[in-house]
Amino acid sequence: MTERMSNQPTRWFWILAIAALVWNLLGVMAYVMQVSMTEEALALLPKDQRVLYETVPAWATAAFAIAVFAGALGCIALLLRKSWATPVFVLSLAGVLVQMFHSLFLSDALEVYGASGMVMPILILVIAVWLVGFSRSAAAKGWLT
Repeated sequence: MTERMSNQPTRWFWILAIAALVWNLLGVMAYVMQVSMTEEALALLPKDQRVLYETVPAWATAAFAIAVFAGALGCIALLLRKSWATPVFVLSLAGVLVQMFHSLFLSDALEVYGASGMVMPILILVIAVWLVGFSRSAAAKGWLT
């Protein structure tokens, strides 16, 4: 009985896993809003921002989808205590890296949004890396099966 109890995740595990799921669901919402943006909504944006939205290549949009949907799935795996959370988070991280590569190096996003526009991409990258580490740590502690 003691061994079974020692393999139970801490309260912090559950709090962080739920917070991570909420974060990734917000990402899913952002993705859905971006890909379903109407012509009327696009017309309301300043011209430079509208051009950014209109010129995103399909592969960058696909990377965005992979990042957020894999992230949400990884969080669900964490909550179900499944070891496949880690490879799913690695897939999500790969999606983030591809998406950020486009945003930071192949588009004019830095010119359009300025240095303050770097805050969210950095935060997204940090959290994606942290989720990989968090899931690996949980697996090493025997919390994931």
